[in-house]
Order: sequence, then C-alpha cells, then structure tokens
Amino acid sequence: MGIYLSTPKTEKFSEDGENDRVRYGLSSMQGWRAAMEDAHAAYPDLDESTSFFGVYDGHGGKVVAKFCAKYLHQQVLKHEPYATGDIGASVHRAFFRMDEMMRGQRGWRELAILGDKIDKFTGMIEGLIWSPKGGEGIDQDDDWAIEEGPHSDFSGPTSGSTACVAILRNNQLVVANAGDSRCVISRKGQAYNLSRDHKPDLEAEKERILKAGGFIHAGRVNGSLNLSRAIGDMEFKQNKLLPAEKQTVSANPDINTVELCDDDDFLVLACDGIWDCMSSQMLVDFIHEQLRSSELLHAMQETKLSVICERVLDRCLAPSTATGEGCDNMTMILVQFKKSIKSASPEELQSSHSKSVDTESTPEVGQEKAVAAVGGATKSSI
Repeated sequence: MGIYLSTPKTEKFSEDGENDRVRYGLSSMQGWRAAMEDAHAAYPDLDESTSFFGVYDGHGGKVVAKFCAKYLHQQVLKHEPYATGDIGASVHRAFFRMDEMMRGQRGWRELAILGDKIDKFTGMIEGLIWSPKGGEGIDQDDDWAIEEGPHSDFSGPTSGSTACVAILRNNQLVVANAGDSRCVISRKGQAYNLSRDHKPDLEAEKERILKAGGFIHAGRVNGSLNLSRAIGDMEFKQNKLLPAEKQTVSANPDINTVELCDDDDFLVLACDGIWDCMSSQMLVDFIHEQLRSSELLHAMQETKLSVICERVLDRCLAPSTATGEGCDNMTMILVQFKKSIKSASPEELQSSHSKSVDTESTPEVGQEKAVAAVGGATKSSI
C-alpha cells in the first residue's frame, strides 16, 4: 500500500514541446504518496529523425527511476544496432545496460547523487576522491568508466523501476516495456495497447519466476513485488546460473514495432497510477473529448497537451486513501502525431515477423484491443 500523506500533493510538473513530426505534453503529480518516485524523459529530437519518450515508475525509492530517465535514452543512441537502423535491438540492450551500470563504485555513486541529503553529499565527495579508471576487464560498448572505491563490490540497488518507452522514427514506432507502466495508441478513436503489464500471475511470467527459484504469494513475487519485470531490484537477480533475462525479476523488455499511418491520432505513456483508475479505452475517449472541446473553445489557439494530462491526473486523484485506488504517484505523456505520415497499406499492417504475438480483446473493456509481445521482438498489425 505504501505510506500516505494526510492531504495529497496536487502540484504538478508539466511540460510541452513539438517539432515538425509530433507535439507532446506531459504532467506528473505526487498525489497521496509520501514521496514522488516517478520519473520521465521526453526528447522530441533524440537525433535529427528520432523522438524518444519514456515513463519510469519507481518502487522502494526514486533513484532507479531517476537513473533510467537520465541514462536510458543515451544508451539507446550508443549501441551499434541504432546506427544501422535496428532501434529495437538497441533499446533491448539499453534496458539490460541499466542494471549493469548501477553496479560497483560508479553505480553506487551515481545512485547516491540522485538520492537525498546525506547519500547525495557522500556520492559527490566520493566522486572527488575516487577517480575513474579505464575499462579494462569488462566488455564495454560505451564510455561508462569503471571506478574503484569502498563500494566496488556494490551489487546494485534493491529498489527498482518500471520502464516504458516509445521511440518514433519516420512512420515507425518502437515500444519497449518492462513492468506495469503502459503505452497505448489511438487509431481512429480505438485504443490499442502496445505493451503488456508484466504481472506475476501471467503464465509466462509465472513460469520464469518458478524456474529461477522464486515463488508467488498473494500476487507478488516472493510475497514482495507486485510486478514481474523491472530495472533494478537486484535482490531478485542473484541466480548466478541464469542469464539476466531468466532471473526471478528481469529487465528484459517486450519490444513492439508498429508502422504508423494517417489513422493514428495520438500515443499515451503512463504509469499504473493512471491505469489503476482508467482503462485504455476510457483514457483515449477522455483525451478525444478534451481535444474536441479545445477545438471548439479555442479555435484560434490550441490547448496545451500538458493541460489535458493535468486534467487526467485530477480526474484520477482519489478523494481519500480509503481504497488505495487513485492514491499513487501519477505520470502521463501525451504525444500527438502531425499528419505527415503516409497511410500504411493493409498488406503492410498485416505483415509480421514475430517470435510471439498476442492480439486480443481486453475483456473488461468491450472495444479495447491489446497488441503485445511476450519475451520477444514483435512487429504488430493493429
């Protein structure tokens, strides 16, 4: 449940931006929680042809979410597949790289600096004392220098974070997800899930957890964690006989690639603080209502997309902590496509090179569709 405040913190951090391809707005709010553990990243110009958006929902602390918001998009750029156009492979590697980077003296120091008070001060002091040395001894494909110091054997943080990111290049959209944050696209008003919430009771997740020596109790991994994939959470990644993707909790992201067309309206990325209160279709409908209202009321001036995000946060905020629903931190990014995308042909939309594709109606929402990949790269038709 977490620790709640006596009154919610409703101040919001909001931001808007655009380029010739997209316009976006975002907003985040601490709400009833005692601390803000969400983070986000919005880079409409990651490079000259690529946009990057990500939400990170921390648990057990904020530092892993903040670390991902600071470094994950940088790692996507640094891996070789990115230069050859294989964004999916590059972002897949970047998720695992987060866990690697958070280990050892350098990882401890970076996390400390992103933390609070005494940890931040200690991390800054250690950064002055313990200088980085070269990358001997490890296979490094970036400039993350090794450091020696009192925390050289640091195995990584016990706290963790979800990561749900969307990368747009031309008419290609790549979504990578680990955890229970979610990415949804609106196509002609219809909601399509481009990620799957990784919960312990999913059959594929349960199988991996049990094989790695873990267990599920009350819907939680080892009776503790209520999601089955995350960055960080190193206590669940200690089986030395298994690779990273087969640990009890894994940072292994589902990768979903979609060809965009003129029918696509907008994209939403949000943490579970939103999805606990609204289904994907409910949120898409609400956004369309807000966009129509803004067109009528402000014919000469567009409403900022961040204002729509703020309205969603206010709508989801619970009046009390009695049920726990609507009491979480909330973060949402709304990305609207500028209509220069060429329409995809039916043949293109139906093409697939998937290891595992599951397209199904979500039972609790009559018209809502889900497009998700489990443990593999997917090219989806929606």
